[in-house]
Amino acid sequence: MAGGRRAAGLALGWGCCLLLCCAAASKLEVSTPAVVEVEIGDTARIECNFYIPGNGSYSYIDWFYVDRKETATPQTNSRVRLCHVTHSEVLKDSTEYKERLSVGEDKALSISKVTVQDDRTFVCQVGAGSSGVGESHTELHVYKVPETPVIEPNTGGISVHNSDNSQIAKCESKNSFPPANITWHKNGEQLDLQENQMRYSRTRESSGLHSVSSILFDTVTREDRDSHYHCTVHYWLRGQRHALESQKVQITVFYPAEHLKLQVVPSSALVKEGDNVKLVCESDGNPPPVFSFYKRGLDDKWKELSSLAETDSGVLTLHGVNKSSSGLYRCESLDLDDMTQLEKEVELVVNYIEDVHVEMEPSSPLREGGSVTLSCDAHSPVALDYQWTDEKGRKMGVGNQLFLSNLTFETPNNLSCKVVAPSVPGLEQSKQVSLAVEGKPRIVAISSPLYVRQDEVVNLTCKAIAFPRPSVHWSVNGTAHEYVDNQHIASNLTVRVSRDLLKAGAMCRFSNKMGVSEKHIQLLDQKTAAESQGVIIVAIIVAILVVAVLGAVIYFLHKKGKIPCGRAGKQDIAKNTSI
Repeated sequence: MAGGRRAAGLALGWGCCLLLCCAAASKLEVSTPAVVEVEIGDTARIECNFYIPGNGSYSYIDWFYVDRKETATPQTNSRVRLCHVTHSEVLKDSTEYKERLSVGEDKALSISKVTVQDDRTFVCQVGAGSSGVGESHTELHVYKVPETPVIEPNTGGISVHNSDNSQIAKCESKNSFPPANITWHKNGEQLDLQENQMRYSRTRESSGLHSVSSILFDTVTREDRDSHYHCTVHYWLRGQRHALESQKVQITVFYPAEHLKLQVVPSSALVKEGDNVKLVCESDGNPPPVFSFYKRGLDDKWKELSSLAETDSGVLTLHGVNKSSSGLYRCESLDLDDMTQLEKEVELVVNYIEDVHVEMEPSSPLREGGSVTLSCDAHSPVALDYQWTDEKGRKMGVGNQLFLSNLTFETPNNLSCKVVAPSVPGLEQSKQVSLAVEGKPRIVAISSPLYVRQDEVVNLTCKAIAFPRPSVHWSVNGTAHEYVDNQHIASNLTVRVSRDLLKAGAMCRFSNKMGVSEKHIQLLDQKTAAESQGVIIVAIIVAILVVAVLGAVIYFLHKKGKIPCGRAGKQDIAKNTSI
C-alpha cells in the first residue's frame, strides 16, 4: 500500500516538472547585457538576443530608453521609443537619438558619439505574434577618465605651535564621469582622516562632466619638514577600481631651534694676520632666528658686535684680522615665535709672525777675506722655518743661522731672511740685511794697450771694485766722468793725444782708506804699428819662398840620384863604404 502511494507521488512530481519545462520552452525569451560601459565620444553597442518557440519569427523589435527626467514607475511607463524594426525596414522615431542611432543586421542598437546624457536604461522589446511580447533592460554606463589630479601645497608655512588643523594642500581633478573620489597620502601611506580633516566638493561643468576637489587639514610636527604629500583620484571602470596620483609636494614647517652651531671660516687653525674671517652661526630652526654676536674682552665683559654682523643670515665678518682679533666669540639666537634663546661660543686664533730681526756677528765692519755669521729670529704662536736668499732670489741657506766665509766684493750686498709658518699656508715675513765688505780698490779692467794717432781725441777707461767708495786720479789732464754701480766704479778720461802722452802713456789710480791700486795704460802709435805689421808680413813671405826653393832643390837632386833614398839607397851607400 505504501509502495503504491510512493509510485503515485513520483509520477505526479515528474508530471509537474514536465509541464513547467514545456511552459518555459513555449515562452518568448529576450536577453540583453545587464550593463554596457562606453567612454564619452565613443559608440555604444547593445546586443539584443531572443528565442521564439517553434522556431517562429518575430513580428517587430522596438528599442526604447527610459527617460529619467520623468517619474520612472511601472504605472507611468516613462519610455521613449527610439525605433521600430521589422523584417523590411527600420523606422526611426523623432528623438534626440535619430541622427546617432543605427540598428545592425543582428538587430543590435548602436549609439554614436555618446554623451553624459546617454547614461540611462535602454530596453529591447520583441513582439512574436502568438508567442507574445518579451523585453530586456540594459544599463548604459557612460564614463570619462578623470584628468591627472593637480596638487597645490600651502605656500605660507605652518607652525608646529598651531594646535588647530591647518590647511596642508588642495587637490583638484577635472572632467570625470561619473564623479571621482579623492584620497590623501603622506610619505606614501594613505591617511585615515576624520571629518574635520578633509573638505570635499564637486562641480558639474556645462559639459556635464564633473570636477572634484579636496582640501587636507592637519596639524604638523618638526618631522613634517621632510614629509611628502600627494593625493589620488579613484574611479571605477568595467568593474575595476583605477587610480591616478598627483605629484608629491612638501610644505614649509615653522619650528623653533633646538641646536646652535658656531664655526670659523676658514678654519681657525689656518687664520693668519690680514685675512678676512667669517664667524658663521647656524641653527636648526625655521625660520632662522635673529642672531647676535659678542666678543669677550680682557676684563671678561662681553662686547656686542652686531654692527659688524648680518643678524638675519647669522654671519659676522672680520676684515683684515690681526693679533688683537684673537679671543672668545659668542653667538646668541632669539626665536621670535616662542622667544626661546640659545647660545654658542668659539675661540678664534689669529696666527701671526712678529718681531723679525737679523743679527750679524761681527757687527762691523766686514773685511775682504773675512767671515760673518747671520742670525734670524722671530716670534709666533706656531713653529717657524727660516730661509735665506740674495737680492736675486737665489737660495743661500736654510735655518735661522747663515755662515759666510772668505768674503769678497762679489759677496751679495743684500740678503733676506724669510720666516715661514708651515702649518699656516701663506703666513710669512721677511727681513733684509745689508753686507758691506771693505777692502782696498781692485782694478778689474783698463783700456790698454790702446792704438791711437797723435792729436787724436780718445777715451781712456779704468774700472775698479771697492768699498768704501774710492777716489780716482789720472796722471794726465783731461775731462773725467765717473759711473758708480754699488761697489763698482768706472772712470772715463777724454784727452787729446800728445807726443809726450804717446810716449809715456797714462796712469789711473784708485784709493780709499783701505789702500791704493793703480794701472798703466799703454798708448801705441797706430802708424808705427802699421809699418811694423808690414815688415812682419814681408818677412813671412820671404820665409815661405825660401822654404819653397829649398824643397825644389831637394826634389831635383833626388831625381838625379844624387840623394839615395829608401832601403836600397842605404845598401848602396854601405857597399861603397866597404870597398
